[in-house]
Amino acid sequence: MSADGTQPGTSLALDILRRIYGHAAFRGPQAAIIDHVVGGGDALVLMPTGGGKSVCYQIPALLRDGVGVVVSPLIALMQDQVAALQQMGIAAACLNSALSLDEMRVIEGQMKRGELKLLYVAPERLLTPFFLNLLRQVKVALFAIDEAHCVSQWGHDFRPEYIQLSALHEQFPAVPRMALTATADQETRAEIRERLALQEAAVYLTSFDRPNIRYRVTERGDARRQLLELIQGTWRGEAGIVYCQSRKKVEEVAAWLGGRGVAALPYHAGMEQKVRAANQHRFITEDGIVMVATIAFGMGIDKPDVRFVAHLDLPASIEAYYQETGRAGRDGAPAEAWLAFGLQDVVLLRRRIEESDLSEARKVVSRRKLQALLAFCEATQCRRVELLRYLGEESQPCGNCDICLEPGESWDATIPAQKLLSACWRTGQRFGVAHLVDVLLGKATEKTARFGHDQLPVFGIGTELDANGWKNLARQLLSLGFLVVQDDEFNTLAVAESARALLKGEVPLTLRRPTVSLSRRERRKRDPLLAAMGEVDAKLFDALRARRRDLAAAQNVPPYVIFHDATLREIAARRPQNLDSFLAIPGIGERKLKRYGADFLEVLAAFA
Repeated sequence: MSADGTQPGTSLALDILRRIYGHAAFRGPQAAIIDHVVGGGDALVLMPTGGGKSVCYQIPALLRDGVGVVVSPLIALMQDQVAALQQMGIAAACLNSALSLDEMRVIEGQMKRGELKLLYVAPERLLTPFFLNLLRQVKVALFAIDEAHCVSQWGHDFRPEYIQLSALHEQFPAVPRMALTATADQETRAEIRERLALQEAAVYLTSFDRPNIRYRVTERGDARRQLLELIQGTWRGEAGIVYCQSRKKVEEVAAWLGGRGVAALPYHAGMEQKVRAANQHRFITEDGIVMVATIAFGMGIDKPDVRFVAHLDLPASIEAYYQETGRAGRDGAPAEAWLAFGLQDVVLLRRRIEESDLSEARKVVSRRKLQALLAFCEATQCRRVELLRYLGEESQPCGNCDICLEPGESWDATIPAQKLLSACWRTGQRFGVAHLVDVLLGKATEKTARFGHDQLPVFGIGTELDANGWKNLARQLLSLGFLVVQDDEFNTLAVAESARALLKGEVPLTLRRPTVSLSRRERRKRDPLLAAMGEVDAKLFDALRARRRDLAAAQNVPPYVIFHDATLREIAARRPQNLDSFLAIPGIGERKLKRYGADFLEVLAAFA
């Protein structure tokens, strides 16, 4: 025990954190995790994106003898993390298919000579007989399995090669193992522990909350115009990701945004590999690029200054939504998760489940996951509370989602819902939303006359809502499970068994009316995080970014591995007058101060 009451390993870890990483203190359970692993223990770490998972295995690798082996699923992710470590003066490398044979041999030689402290490797390479034999010839400090949710078939990023990683426990029983992920519900956590033989591992479960991310869900109108308003308003000139379900939509949206002055690039698995790689490189190395992508893009993106993630289609589940939106604001600065959805999204996802080749057991799980996602979208109270509750965490209203910032109006939808359900029932549960709306509004169409629906008692009883209002209500009833899509190609609707009590008037139904979004100025007034961003001298911040961009280009590394935007904002706010003053700014360690301090001091001098 040291004089300050900490364990010796903890004191050494804190010294590394301060000198190398440039941070004064650990966050949450980081110190406990590091101490446990340094002592040889196994760990399962569940921590939100941007919560500091990498420190939990990097510092133990520095403190233990040997090389820390990090299992990582994507080449881009490995390369970024290695570049960031090398910037701090840490001996790190990665082995992947992008390297030549000679480059691989150099790294293997470094391993054998004990010159590396961290090595990143893909799971399929790790498990080859050649690599396993190489590991037997060196001292291994630890195994860290990053993105561990990939092991779960219940998860959203299943990678079959991850299942075989239990071999590490069998072949290297004395080496501590860590599994780390930013998202995993209870089923996924259980599967991670079982498949990776981590039943005896210590579990560190932190809050999944990302308080800097503002969650907004809006009913889809003209989705592209709504998206453009977001990009040209609050986040003008900032980096962002726009997710779409289809490759065709990715191409169309990227071209549409580009035609309106947005630096937008497409990304999907059907593109030529060179073009896709070039677009990803631009996104990582340039400021203000908007990437329009399918979910093929994202897991390997370590870019900390993504200011918004927009969904033009519903994601597959809350886990997928949490993981995808978690790519925003990794630096802790304000960011936004924006989702536009409509009736057709609900119909499409339900049909996709029913028409899939999944077993009935997996369909049950998929239906439950979809229902949870729809409940989040249709929430009448704080979205963060709804999101975290699904992830097993209770919380209080956040003050940083659309419902908290723009509460809008709740209304008693019981009677209109009964009318819509009755129209569905009385027309034989054989028609889609458009026809039901015509019946409720009393429209004399060829179809209402042909089927005699203009003679039904429900014909024309729905004048309290317009057509859009009824369509929105139908979407909400679908989302809440009171209506179901029939199993046919025409998207006909049927009344669910769960609607019986609502139809009988035994339970009320309260819904939230859509709200008009606040102006950028009004939102800044209500949002202290955005207000704080606006206080930094914009010209100085841009000048600091420009110097960082030049330094990064000279080394062919992403700008954020030099300093995050959050660090630049602190420099702009504090305006340090000498090199020593830089060390008080989070994210500036001794190595980076020595390499870059004079450059940024020069920029500050020009603004003195």
